[in-house]
Amino acid sequence: MAIAFKQETFRNDFSYRNSPENIRRFPFPFDRDEYMYSVNMEPHVHGRPGTVYESLIDVDEHYVAEMHDRALVLKEDPLRYQALPHMMSAQWDTLELLMEQQAAGYPDHFTLIRNGDQWRWINRPLGIDDSFTFGDASTLPYEPFEYITRQAQGDFCIVDQRDSNLWMDAGMVTTQADWSLDFDIGMNFMEWHGPVPLAHQIGVFDRALKFLLNLQQGKPTRRFNWTMTINPRLDTSPENYHKWGPDRTTVTPDNVGEKVHLRVELQSLWRLPRSNAILFVIRCYLMNMEELVTVPKWARRFPRVLKTLPPELIDYKGLTRFRETTIDWLAKYDDGAPTSPGIYPD
Repeated sequence: MAIAFKQETFRNDFSYRNSPENIRRFPFPFDRDEYMYSVNMEPHVHGRPGTVYESLIDVDEHYVAEMHDRALVLKEDPLRYQALPHMMSAQWDTLELLMEQQAAGYPDHFTLIRNGDQWRWINRPLGIDDSFTFGDASTLPYEPFEYITRQAQGDFCIVDQRDSNLWMDAGMVTTQADWSLDFDIGMNFMEWHGPVPLAHQIGVFDRALKFLLNLQQGKPTRRFNWTMTINPRLDTSPENYHKWGPDRTTVTPDNVGEKVHLRVELQSLWRLPRSNAILFVIRCYLMNMEELVTVPKWARRFPRVLKTLPPELIDYKGLTRFRETTIDWLAKYDDGAPTSPGIYPD
């Protein structure tokens, strides 16, 4: 089924909005009226139609606009893409996986034709029709990992497995929630998760690392992460903090609904076949409070979640300045009725 792609911006005039259909498919991350860190891994399998789980690599109405924003970020800061030299096999693994998944999930928009190592890739939304030799990087306009992640929503990290640990050795990161690929490149799993509060003390990352070291090919897994963002800005990187950090001081009771956004990451992890590395896909979704409250279940649950957050998480997620204002704005939508289990709208 063809997608109607939107022309919109994630900077300056911030024209990004979700259609009613896209609101219903938003990956609301809270299955109960409270939140605490957990490993929360589940198999990354095809889910119900009309949700972000219908295809394993999701493409939605924001695709073209997000790819335009990625190109702008890379023009301003080329170091948002980096790959260490030993990761070339993993780069080709990633290109193959993303092309296969996009072509399988959205045949109206993407086509992959293979004849041995001679491949043709057609990306209709972006007007791309390229033929290349699989395994020969000189036949592509960019390195294979950069080439395909300039055409896929979300951020992408490839982690190499060695010495009983995982090492971040390649990444395309332009939509991150306040972390830096340039800082983290070459770090191991525990090092790049070092700043996260509470989770280390309760053993979340020890369990997660043990799980991921045993991740099997053909059995990808997924989890949620979330934070909140002021304005629909994809690029909330430390490098650009001077652009988005002051936004947190601009929230008032009158503009909460439009400016405050729930920012959800649907993270999927894939064991790659040739390199044995793991592809870490971090797909970002944004929804403002006016859109969120159009789903009554979410309108009740989200302020309850915000009220129960531990102080450490409030501070770490950068919610301190606007959390109470947001809770007060949402209060009129919580009638005290019970919420049903699970994440889906009633």
